[in-house]
Amino acid sequence: MAAKSDGAAVAVEDDNPPRSISEPGQATPAASTAAAARPRCAPAGGQAYTLLDCCWVLCALLVFFTDGATDLWLAADYYLRDDYWWFGLTLVFVVVPSAVVQVLSFRWFVYDYSELSGADAAAGAASEATSDAAVGTKDSDQCCTVCMWVFQTVLHALQLGQVWRYIHALFVGAQSRWHGDGSHNRFHWRLMFESADITMLRLLEAFLKSAPQLVLQLSIMIHGNAVLPLQGLSASASLVSLAWMIASYQKVLRDSRDDKLPMSYKAVIAQILWHLFTIGARTVAFALFASVFQLYFGIFIVSHWCIMTFWIIQGETDFCMSKWEEIIYNMVVGIIYIFCWFNVKEGPSRLRMTVYYTVTLVENVALTAAWYTYRGPHTSDSYALVVVCLVACSFALGTFFMLVYYCWLHPDGPVLGTNWGGCVDEGIVSASGVVGVIDACLTPSQGSQTDMVITSPPRTLPRTKDTGDMVPGDPDRDRDRDSCLPVFQVRPSPSSSPALLHRTSSSQEGPVIRIDLPRKRYPAWDAHFIDRRLRKTILLLETTSASSPRIQYRSSMMGSKEVLEYETTV
Repeated sequence: MAAKSDGAAVAVEDDNPPRSISEPGQATPAASTAAAARPRCAPAGGQAYTLLDCCWVLCALLVFFTDGATDLWLAADYYLRDDYWWFGLTLVFVVVPSAVVQVLSFRWFVYDYSELSGADAAAGAASEATSDAAVGTKDSDQCCTVCMWVFQTVLHALQLGQVWRYIHALFVGAQSRWHGDGSHNRFHWRLMFESADITMLRLLEAFLKSAPQLVLQLSIMIHGNAVLPLQGLSASASLVSLAWMIASYQKVLRDSRDDKLPMSYKAVIAQILWHLFTIGARTVAFALFASVFQLYFGIFIVSHWCIMTFWIIQGETDFCMSKWEEIIYNMVVGIIYIFCWFNVKEGPSRLRMTVYYTVTLVENVALTAAWYTYRGPHTSDSYALVVVCLVACSFALGTFFMLVYYCWLHPDGPVLGTNWGGCVDEGIVSASGVVGVIDACLTPSQGSQTDMVITSPPRTLPRTKDTGDMVPGDPDRDRDRDSCLPVFQVRPSPSSSPALLHRTSSSQEGPVIRIDLPRKRYPAWDAHFIDRRLRKTILLLETTSASSPRIQYRSSMMGSKEVLEYETTV
């Protein structure tokens, strides 16, 4: 699902890093009160790596090993019981998805490490022209390169590519903890890229392996009217893996965006419980129906996938750079929509989520009712009633935790509250040395129009609407001015403040990478996360510069600089 950026112009400039807030003496009381009442946006350098982040990665490793080990253990148990049909299906749903993910992971390694080795070779050739001592260094680098290739090949052949990436993420996180200076995290991009790769690989593996495995084991249990301990353990591990990876994807995606507030671990736990119970109810309904109507179950799955894929395509998602890659991406998301909700489009999602869960509820009721009506004679009424109640209660609990997440734990604030909205708070230093801070507070009704507000400054600035002369002491005009809160409050610092200008000019650190591409809006990954050529540029600048580089797209939230330039020149 990697997108291309052919023809995209990437320019690297030295610029001042954005300041999070203006000086206390420059802020107005109203702005200070608003800033204290709303959540702050994450700084450009990213948040510090904490012990909770390390524990989260360790728990992800535990989920990964538990899911794979229980499936292999169950397959061996089927083989010892002479259930060769169930043994073959269980093993296929373990080996094939794992091989697909390993091939994709190794392909990423080949591309990344080949580019890195080529850059190192060029640097070694340049140093060799100036010094004879570079020969030994070049031989050592070649030996390390061969060892790394052998190590990665063996690792991926043993199906442990994700494990290495998790360990490497822990190592990079520890480095950022030990060597980071707090305000500028030099390991921010490397950690974000590694986390994004792991999340993409594990999410793909979860829906290729864990979801079919869960449906298969539940169908076997219902068909045999018995539950083996290993079957229950394998199904539970697959269900936890699915819920974990969906919540992990949302967290890493938000952490990687500088225009989105990060997700707390309380919100992540709520998302895990939400998906755990809704996917659980969904897969039990699938297993019940498949145990009686095998052929019709296949027809139902294909029909549901086609309808969901067409619905996603009609929504005009914007994830990939080409039309055909976008269609393939929508087809993959259609597979995810068989089991759970997955937001793929920017903007309010209440209506789309309500439609999806309404359809899911109707399908679950229909599938469960069909099984209850046409179940075999060996299934008692009491047992069938317990299973039906299990499906209903599981779906109800999942809906409850979904409401808990959106009403109390959403990163942007409660959906039903008055503080729900976005925030943009950036300090800009223009070419003339004038410091300004743009403090944009969006109301709930404006939260979904962030890009429109920022990219159209002449039409949204309140002061451009008043063409009359200001009359001192006019009560009507003063009352209108006080009742209309401006969208942008620009507080320029006077050039006569040498201390502030010296501190600002002395902190001119960190390059700015300007990408001539439109920004891929949330909930899709940015172009520099998808395109690995842009990654190479970012990581090279992060290694060679004093602080983390910043990204600016052609039209994005970072257009606030153009807004300030408009303010200072018009």
